[in-house]
Amino acid sequence: MKIIEPLYSYMNFSITPDSQTPIYKQLIQSVQQQIKEGSLKEGNFLPSMNELSATLSISKETVKKAYSILREKGIIESAQGKGFFVAIENSGKTRVLVLFDKLSTYKLVLYRSFMEHVDENTDVTIHLHNQDINLFENLLEENLNKYDYYLITPHFTLDADIQKRAIKLLKKIPNRKLILLDRHIESLKGNFGSVYQDFENDVYTGLIKAMKYLKKYDIIRVFSVPSSMYGSLIKKGISRFCDDYKLNYELLKEFDKNDIKKGDLYIVLNSQLDDELIEIIKDINSKRIKTGKDVGILSYNESPVNEIILNGLTAISTDFKEMGRLAAEMIKSGNLEKIRNKFQLIVRGTV
Repeated sequence: MKIIEPLYSYMNFSITPDSQTPIYKQLIQSVQQQIKEGSLKEGNFLPSMNELSATLSISKETVKKAYSILREKGIIESAQGKGFFVAIENSGKTRVLVLFDKLSTYKLVLYRSFMEHVDENTDVTIHLHNQDINLFENLLEENLNKYDYYLITPHFTLDADIQKRAIKLLKKIPNRKLILLDRHIESLKGNFGSVYQDFENDVYTGLIKAMKYLKKYDIIRVFSVPSSMYGSLIKKGISRFCDDYKLNYELLKEFDKNDIKKGDLYIVLNSQLDDELIEIIKDINSKRIKTGKDVGILSYNESPVNEIILNGLTAISTDFKEMGRLAAEMIKSGNLEKIRNKFQLIVRGTV
């Protein structure tokens, strides 16, 4: 293995003590930046832990933590008796593994936004676990310790045993590498990142924003498609909202086209081009009923296709573009936070 003798004159380590970014992360970012700029090259030695801690007036443990993480990432290596040096044939890129449950229209919006905002010096690999805990376990075991960050949508059946198993698997990922998307797991503790929906409370907030439109109708009829994993939580939020604001509503287990009449507002959970939505549209058209005037349709979850359904389908939804952007910003800054994502009302012609 080629190793270049120690040359420290090109080093440009600097820290900002009052920054919100921990010092060890600043050191990591400094090494990565110097590799990216070419001032640190393959085989170049880094200052010893004692030297760097003395020069920057920081603890040796802080330097040790930074060097350990850089070594774990494969960015630096160590030679016995000589110290740490930049790994040979290392690109210096940030490696990200994306583990989505499925590539729905929502996830595509999220993923494209993430790729648009992430640093160009980032390598991204994506796999789908299909909400299958066994497949998720296999994918995770195969890729542990190979990536700098793991972006995961932890959508699995809400069965208690499956959830416990999912948490156990997620704990195998170091907190500093883990970012959960679209759902936050309260029982999973740690300083990992999360950009999430709060399904019950978000729908409540969204309906408040839509209040003036809802009041036009005699009754709110709610049904969820079979694929709506969090339908029970969302319906709970809708029921609480309607009870609080004295609005008539009905939770439907199935769609009956004979029930459609003027004065109805339908809230369809996860409805983009699902059979139930198609049946509602067909029946409305056959009865010559006007959406947005005679009946209303409100979709839970925004999708690009909403812009063309019925000349514009009104939606309440988390902002999937913002979710992708926030995840990218966490990786660029190295600061992992827990953020309840923005929830919005998009008004179009169906209310």
